[in-house]
Amino acid sequence: MYKLKFKHKVRDFPSLEELKSIEQKEFKNEMLVQVKQLFLFSCYTGLAFSDLLALRPVNLFTGNDGMKWITTVRVKTSTPVFVPLLNQALTLLNKYNQSAGLIFPTISNQNVNKALKIISEICHIKNYLTFHLARHTFATTITLMNGVPVESIRKMLGHSKLSTTMIYVKVTQSKVAMDIAMLQKKMNENEQK
Repeated sequence: MYKLKFKHKVRDFPSLEELKSIEQKEFKNEMLVQVKQLFLFSCYTGLAFSDLLALRPVNLFTGNDGMKWITTVRVKTSTPVFVPLLNQALTLLNKYNQSAGLIFPTISNQNVNKALKIISEICHIKNYLTFHLARHTFATTITLMNGVPVESIRKMLGHSKLSTTMIYVKVTQSKVAMDIAMLQKKMNENEQK
């Protein structure tokens, strides 16, 4: 029996500095403003483009923990997803009507990616942005680099297999350095006991 092997392209997702550059940039063009907000919302939630556009007020709830959450079913895989909303995502969400219908305006993925190319150029992002890179940004820059376990990232992205999540999660050199520094600190504390 033959087994197909695929090479997964390493995607260059925005760094934290590039993400901040996008956040801070003010646009006059309404389309660029809207695409910027959708892209950033996805960076802070990990939602895919189709899942984001399908969001309705019924998908938002406040959990027992007092946090606002999104609960939805992934359009692509029909997998249930529960995502706690970071303050950055809440701020963006509050710019949209949450009373009825779809939360975000309908826009084509093609037009979004064209606008993201313009945003990339204006913000001096080294690689052109695509909407899908927002999920990679969430997986690595937002969650993994801030100590969120890969299993939690898997659940928030709606993946059934950890191997799928590992395509999104990139263990960067700075992450390894942070982990080793934490390990060294723990070992030093243990030696002092």
